[in-house]
Amino acid sequence: MGQSQIIVLTGGAGFIGSCFLAKFNEMDEKEVLVVDHNDSEVKMANLKGKFFLDFIEKKDFITGINKGKLQGQVKAIFHIGACSSTMETDAEYLRQNNLEYSKSLAKWALDEKIPFFYASSAATYGAGGEGYSDQDSQISKLKPLNLYGQSKQDFDLWLLDNKLTGQVVGFKYFNVFGPNEYHKEEMRSLVVKAYQQIKKDKKIRLFKSYKPEFKDGGQKRDFVYIKDVIDLMWAFYQNQQVKGIYNVGSGKARTWNDLAAAIFTALSLPVNIEYIDMPENIKDKYQYFTEADLTKLRTTGMRYEPRELEVAVADYVQNYLEKGLTCL
Repeated sequence: MGQSQIIVLTGGAGFIGSCFLAKFNEMDEKEVLVVDHNDSEVKMANLKGKFFLDFIEKKDFITGINKGKLQGQVKAIFHIGACSSTMETDAEYLRQNNLEYSKSLAKWALDEKIPFFYASSAATYGAGGEGYSDQDSQISKLKPLNLYGQSKQDFDLWLLDNKLTGQVVGFKYFNVFGPNEYHKEEMRSLVVKAYQQIKKDKKIRLFKSYKPEFKDGGQKRDFVYIKDVIDLMWAFYQNQQVKGIYNVGSGKARTWNDLAAAIFTALSLPVNIEYIDMPENIKDKYQYFTEADLTKLRTTGMRYEPRELEVAVADYVQNYLEKGLTCL
């Protein structure tokens, strides 16, 4: 094996990571080292049929690089692995898993002069009181609503405090949906959950609104299709002179009602929505509006034209869920 041929992909068996692995395969990048935690047969199924160099447990990987393994062999790191549950309540686990692990990898990559790409999150924006701009000047103002969002915010802040945001690439993912998400259980997108509800009960359940400016189901999110996300990640990999933290969304907020209607339309069924009470434990942590500000991304000159919500939902429902296909 020649020098600097390996791409390290943490979270490579997860949702975004495994889809990006499929993109690497499509583009004939086969020397990919998948780093993840083998804790779910459903998650590991995302790797079936894909080409990669090897699979390493995340704890063994960090131990290995600390011992000098892979020195001079890695040409890029995509650190997509993290605990992504917005319901996680173990602050110390999130600190170790999402913050300290990320800091260790970033330090190693920067010391080795390896391009470092990582997953941040739109959860850092909290209720959106400071807007959704991804400019560095905004990072310190953000107030996440949950511990997961705070863990992502803490790593962004660490990079900012150490003046490193101009040496790495961060992806602030908004509401990503699509194939390869089955293992995420409660963190799966509404598309797959609603699809299963429709198959069972012929209706979709959405949360009622507790703010007068939003109708029931009228809460808005920036929904973005996984295929658009991985195409953009590939564009960053191909344009490594571009650095910084960037929003990854559609740039257009849509209502949950819109999303529900798109699913029914994809199935050629009449819209049937039941509005239910929001659980007490999330009422004060619920985002009523998110929308990626893509101004900074547009300045890079990279082409990014995400699919309309209805087009993306139709592709997911008709070409994957209806055919029993769970992954790319």
